[in-house]
Amino acid sequence: MKPMISYEGLHCANCGAPMQGEFCHECGQSIHSVLKPAHHMVEETIETVLHIDGRIVHTLPPLLLKPGFLTMEYFAGRRVRYIAPFRLMFVICLLSFFVFHLAIDQVSSKIVDRGPTVTVTGETFKDADTPKEVRKALKNQLKTLPHIAAYGVLPRHQLELAAQNMQQQANKRLIELGAAPMPATSVAIPPTIDTDTDPNPVRIAWLPEVVNARLTRLGHQIHNNWRTFKDGDPAARNEAKQRMINGVFSTLPATMFVLIPVFAVLLKLFYVFRQRLYMEHLIVALHSHAFMFLSLLLITATGMLSTWLHPHAAWTGYALGWVQTLLMLWIPTYLLIMQKRVYHQGWPMTVLKFWCIGWCYFWLLMLALVIAGVLGIAH
Repeated sequence: MKPMISYEGLHCANCGAPMQGEFCHECGQSIHSVLKPAHHMVEETIETVLHIDGRIVHTLPPLLLKPGFLTMEYFAGRRVRYIAPFRLMFVICLLSFFVFHLAIDQVSSKIVDRGPTVTVTGETFKDADTPKEVRKALKNQLKTLPHIAAYGVLPRHQLELAAQNMQQQANKRLIELGAAPMPATSVAIPPTIDTDTDPNPVRIAWLPEVVNARLTRLGHQIHNNWRTFKDGDPAARNEAKQRMINGVFSTLPATMFVLIPVFAVLLKLFYVFRQRLYMEHLIVALHSHAFMFLSLLLITATGMLSTWLHPHAAWTGYALGWVQTLLMLWIPTYLLIMQKRVYHQGWPMTVLKFWCIGWCYFWLLMLALVIAGVLGIAH
C-alpha cells in the first residue's frame, strides 16, 4: 500500500498555490524536482517504457481482432488503458511504410540493371559472319550514342571515343572477312539537355508565374530521373531508382495524413442523420487507418519472412501465403463489421454505405498515390 504523504505547508514553486497533491491544482506543475540522481532517471525511464508496453498490449490485439472495440471504448470514456488514436495511427503508419520500404529495396536489389554500354571490344562483332552483318551491327551500336548524349548520361568526349572504337573494331572484323574497311564517319552527338533552359516550360494562364516555374522545374526533375533510370549506366540507374523510391516513401505518410480527415468527411456525409460530431468520425477514421496500416505491416513482414525461409524450408512459403491471404480478406471484413458496430444501422444499409464510401475512398486513394508517385519521381 502506498504510504500517505502530507502536503501541508508546501507551495507550488511555479505559481505559489498551496499543494494538495503531487501536482498543482492551479498550474499543473509537479512537486517533484527534475534535478535527480542518474539512477532515478533510469528508474523513471524503465517505468515509462513498461507503462507504454502495457498500453500496447491492451491496444494492438483489439485493434487487429475486435472491429470497432477501441472506438467504442474511446466514445465511452475508457481511454487511459489504450494508446491515443492519432499516436497509434501515426506510429503504425511510419512503421508500416518503413517495413514496406525495406521490402521494396529487397525486391529491387534482385533486379539486374542493364544500362547502355559504350565499351566495345572485338567480341561485339565476333558473331557477324558476313560484311553485311558487321555493318548492320555497327549501325545499331552507333544509333544508341545520340540517344544517350541527349540526356547527359555520359560526357560527349567518352561517346566520341566510343564511336571511334566501334568503327575500328568493325573494320578489323571486315578485314578478317576479306572485305574492304569502311571509311571513317562522324556520329552526330547532340548537346545535353539543360534543365534550366527548357524550350517547353509549363505555361498555365490562370496560375501565378512562381507556380508555373515550380511546375516546370518539377517536370525537369521527373524527366531527368526517368531518363537516367531508363538509359543511364548501371550506377546512375541504381542511384536514380533509389532516389525515386525514397522520394515516394518520404511523400506517402504526409499524403495519407491528408486522406484521413477527408475519409472522416465522407463518414460525416453518409451518416449525416446520425447526429455525431465530426471528431467522432475522425476517431473512426484514425482507428480504421491504424488497422489498415497494421495489416499492411503484417502482410509485408510475412512476405519478407517467407522469402527468407523459402531456401531453407520451402513448405513455409505455402503456409505464410495462406496467412497473407487471410489478412487481405480480413481487411474489408473488419472494416464492414466495425462500421456496423459503431453506427448501429441494419446490415443492408451498412453494406450499401460501406460500398459507396469504399468506392469514393478508392479513387481518392488512387489520386493520392499518383500524386505521391509523381512527387517521388521528381525527388
